[in-house]
Amino acid sequence: MSTVHEVIVARHCGMRVFALSLITNKAVMDYDSEEKANHEEVLQTGKQRAEQLERLVSTIITRLEHNNNFA
Repeated sequence: MSTVHEVIVARHCGMRVFALSLITNKAVMDYDSEEKANHEEVLQTGKQRAEQLERLVSTIITRLEHNNNFA
């Protein structure tokens, strides 16, 4: 939830930034809704998506390293 704020601060400090966020649950927008935010859902989705996210990050790093060798 804080990715944008962290990127703004990092850019203000002169850092190059690449950010990823993993959305793990829906926002419940209706106060009267029977559906409630659920921390267990967040944990479960995080575990389910961890392997996919790991592969994505590994692929990105490999491509960045490859591209930097030709710069």
